[in-house]
Amino acid sequence: MVSRGTGAGSAGRVKGARRPEVRLPPLEPFGGGELEPDGDYDGLEFVEADFVGQDGAGARFMDCALRGCALDETRLHHARFLDSVLTGIRGVGTDLAESTLRDVELIDARLGGVQLHGAALERVVIRGGKIDYLNLRTAVLRDVVFEGCVLVEPDFGGARLERVEFVDCALKGADLTAATLKDVDLRGAASLEIARGVDRLAGAVISPSQLLDLAPVLAAEVGIRVEG
Repeated sequence: MVSRGTGAGSAGRVKGARRPEVRLPPLEPFGGGELEPDGDYDGLEFVEADFVGQDGAGARFMDCALRGCALDETRLHHARFLDSVLTGIRGVGTDLAESTLRDVELIDARLGGVQLHGAALERVVIRGGKIDYLNLRTAVLRDVVFEGCVLVEPDFGGARLERVEFVDCALKGADLTAATLKDVDLRGAASLEIARGVDRLAGAVISPSQLLDLAPVLAAEVGIRVEG
């Protein structure tokens, strides 16, 4: 194990993320219709609902299941997802800026350009699927696990990550500019590519092999020329 800074603690003592324990009650089927701004959805199951282009800004979803729903250009700014499971959702340009996800499982999502800047994620598992151009700028992630998923050019610029784990996932072209990391465990990532902000890895834990992979980027960061 290789660590930098004091945030990750001493070797072998990085704090693991607390995973959500979502136990959904018996759910009622969603009755149809469009999402409503500031809507209150409690104990509902949404199956293959088409919310493309709809406005659910400020809505609250509690003890809900969303399965196979379409969220292209759906406006969910400042929405709250609490004790909920989202499975197989898909969408491009979904707006979840400044939203709250707490005790949430996001499974097999297919998303592109999703906006989560300024959001708060706590006890969240993102498992499977692929997310392109995930915008998490200035977001706060606490007790979050990325597991078995593919993240293409995720933007963590200015974000705060605490007790975040990457397990069997591909992290491609990540931007960590101005991010703050504490107890972030990258050792389990299947691939690790940092495009920008490699200097922000203090507070993260990486493996020896990952250190070798990152050596060219680290050398460039400190101005070392490597010549044969």
